[in-house]
Amino acid sequence: MKPAVITGTGLYRPPHVITNAELVVSFNAYADLQNARHAAAIAAGERQAVPHSSVEFIEKASGIRQRYVIEKEGVLDPTRMRPKFAPRRDEDLSLMAEIAVDAAKQALAAAGREAGEIDGVLCAAANMQRAYPAMACEIQAALGAGGYGFDMNVACSSATFAIEQAANAVRTGSARRVLVVNPEITSAHLEWRDRDCHFIFGDVCTAAVVESAESAAEGKAAEHWQVLGTKLVTQYSNNIRNNAGFLNRCEDTDPDARDKTFMQEGRKVFKEVVPMAAAHIEQHLHALGFEPTHVRRYWLHQANLGMNQLIVKRLVGQEVGDDIAPIILSEYANTASAGSIIAFHHHRGGLKVGDVGVICSFGAGYSVGSVVVRRL
Repeated sequence: MKPAVITGTGLYRPPHVITNAELVVSFNAYADLQNARHAAAIAAGERQAVPHSSVEFIEKASGIRQRYVIEKEGVLDPTRMRPKFAPRRDEDLSLMAEIAVDAAKQALAAAGREAGEIDGVLCAAANMQRAYPAMACEIQAALGAGGYGFDMNVACSSATFAIEQAANAVRTGSARRVLVVNPEITSAHLEWRDRDCHFIFGDVCTAAVVESAESAAEGKAAEHWQVLGTKLVTQYSNNIRNNAGFLNRCEDTDPDARDKTFMQEGRKVFKEVVPMAAAHIEQHLHALGFEPTHVRRYWLHQANLGMNQLIVKRLVGQEVGDDIAPIILSEYANTASAGSIIAFHHHRGGLKVGDVGVICSFGAGYSVGSVVVRRL
């Protein structure tokens, strides 16, 4: 089996920022409109009033302070509460492909590669813009990459699951170089009208180039990160769900119904995923001959500050700071599958040759994916 190496990463960051303060003003205006509209039903006890949100509530619940979005005005319009994207012609580059190409070009540049040297493109994200043709094929064509492309979705674990597929392709020799892209337009599937989750997500796209060690040695990448091992697990849970799909129109259901956007039982997710993720990482490290305390840095999925802190504490036996487990939540919010890759992209500096790190995601499914890497 040929060793697999990560040689470059890229990050597309949208141009617009929504602060918690801006979001709260918008949400509370929406709440006031809804409460006035349904005042009689609320007074009769037939309907609950929409409670106000607050900056303090958001930051205590999540650790998030802002988020990047592709389109801002539609989200903050209390009569709309969702992005407003202009439709594109079929012959035009799609929005998801556009941001993926941006991140991909950065990753290719970091790896010292041309798009034509890529043998496969994996587009892995929580939601795809369309069912077919595959987003990966469009991204492949827009870049001028070779080989094949396919889409995959494991919600917030899509990136780590895709890195395993890329690493396996390299290990078995079916590809020399694979590009993984994670375009997350989460603003389009977040329910901005729900106080319990209206602050959670932000838009972004990450990319990574995975090569064989032989290929990497021939290239010009400034950094080489050997993939020592990957480990994936899924355990079915209904606690994070989105029912939007192609069967909706056949069911004659409301396309704007609450279940057609992101939903979660947050407390249950926290209680169940923390021990699952911590045990998964520990078992993976033990299988590779490492203890959790041997790990120089943990690049974890960025969903909730308290969740990340507790997972690492379970692993190493004490609270740690950003040097061991960097947090990008306060700036980016939850970016679905891209979160752990953003952390890796921004916070792998300072690690020496031989240092070991863990990229780990966890989310709907439940799904947990871990990638153990070593700086070469």
